[in-house]
Amino acid sequence: MNASAVKLYSLSLSNAKTYLYAALFVAGNILFSQLCHIIPNGGFILAPIYFFTLVGSYKYGMKTGLLIAVLTPIICYILVGMPPLAKMPIILIKSGLLAVAASIAAQKSGKISLLAILLAILAYQLIGTGAEWFITSDISIATQDFWMGYPGLLFQLFGGYAVLKLLAKV
Repeated sequence: MNASAVKLYSLSLSNAKTYLYAALFVAGNILFSQLCHIIPNGGFILAPIYFFTLVGSYKYGMKTGLLIAVLTPIICYILVGMPPLAKMPIILIKSGLLAVAASIAAQKSGKISLLAILLAILAYQLIGTGAEWFITSDISIATQDFWMGYPGLLFQLFGGYAVLKLLAKV
């Protein structure tokens, strides 16, 4: 068996584990977001609200990932008023895109792969940037994840890979 091969799941909505894992990853996204917001512009620079969406979607599949993607920003907004309501549509779009892209990348690669994770990140960012540009009509706002948020994108890539490797051992 390949050393990078890992058990990847595609949990159904009738499986209680789907909701348990989604709840854990939503909590992780919220806690990580709060931690990152201690840093000035930490939310823009690190894009923490997406991190565990990537990990949960890659490991547990699209349905779990979409639950994480939708519930994280809504619950975070209810609890702490962030993200701003005006940003909610694009965050939900990008989160949903990430859940789909990460689950497809995992399914296609069948293993924990930096390349597959990178392709998932690029897919959700490129499509999400187009959606944000369409919504805002402002290319500088739409592309800020690339010019301001690249540390977060790199953290998603390498941090996501590391967390997925750790989860593979559990």
